[in-house]
Amino acid sequence: MTATSIELWGPLLVAFVVAAAVTPAAIKIAPKIGAMDIPKDERRMHKKPMPRFGGIAIYLGIMAALAVFALKDKGITSVMTGCTLIYMLGLIDDLKDLKPLVKLCGQIVCATVVYIMGVRIEFITNYFGPGNMAFGDVACFIITVLWLIAITNAVNLIDGLDGLAAGIVAISALCIGYVAYIHGQYVPTLAMMAIAGAALGFLPYNFNPAKIFMGDSGSELLGFSIAAVSILGTVKSATIVVVIIPALVLGLPIFDTVMAIFRRLAKHQSIGTADKDHLHHRIMKAGFGQKRAVMILYCISGIMGIVAVLYSRGLTVEYLGLTAVAIMLIYVLLSDTGNRNISLKADKIKKERPDKKEEKNKQDKHIEKGSDNK
Repeated sequence: MTATSIELWGPLLVAFVVAAAVTPAAIKIAPKIGAMDIPKDERRMHKKPMPRFGGIAIYLGIMAALAVFALKDKGITSVMTGCTLIYMLGLIDDLKDLKPLVKLCGQIVCATVVYIMGVRIEFITNYFGPGNMAFGDVACFIITVLWLIAITNAVNLIDGLDGLAAGIVAISALCIGYVAYIHGQYVPTLAMMAIAGAALGFLPYNFNPAKIFMGDSGSELLGFSIAAVSILGTVKSATIVVVIIPALVLGLPIFDTVMAIFRRLAKHQSIGTADKDHLHHRIMKAGFGQKRAVMILYCISGIMGIVAVLYSRGLTVEYLGLTAVAIMLIYVLLSDTGNRNISLKADKIKKERPDKKEEKNKQDKHIEKGSDNK
């Protein structure tokens, strides 16, 4: 193993080990500090109180890896500060259930602090001419804050099934890290590997049936960290790393978030209102169990990750083809017709099972009767 490969894989391994080691302790501590998710409505998938203190394991995993491998970088120091603030905000929300507006204001403060420390989207690639398109101070601030908050909440919203958010973030971070690496952005690469490692270290305890939830502290931390780290790649590669690639890789949660906003506005509801119409909920309604639903969404996320890599390498036809496949998959899953067809098949299977059981019982009785006659 070369020194370069140690540097690349080191953050992932350190974050993985720390997160995996801390999670069991978090499971035991959660009830003592009141960090429990109690099912209060039908929107909850779990039926009994669950620890939601997993964010601490993810946070310590990321911080440990960055401290060992990338602490000297000023940008990483800024990201670590922002991650600490967003984690604390999420933890307070897990313990006290903050109102949506209060939480949003807190997220704006966290994003503003990171902006002040130099993590900014200052320009984008000019696809219609030479050079880049620079933003003014006001536009730079607004775009940076919106980007950070949007990705933070996109990841938070998909944390509705066991293992879903952790798995999708791990896939996304690895894909973005690879793209950053091939574009010579080594610091963002190391940071993305740390994020992926922390998510993967936590995942075995969070996959169905989950022993612990990451809570808002974990999901907001993962979303914020990916958004902030991706901005670090803008110095040399403009939008290829900061906007387009993360947007493609995180296409699933971003799409789900946009649909949720439009859906709630159409119903004249607050955009902070929770519901059971997210993509993962629709898949569950279609007759799939949690594990299968999560695996389906992993596959779509993986396809979008491959699309991002192909796009970054200029393979236009290939990435357009895979994008079309991903869109069709999402359309089928969202389509009422598709859902009805799948539901009918699921119902048919459920109805057939009792019949088979009844037939088996009849056969058993017949055998017993034959034995009695003998």
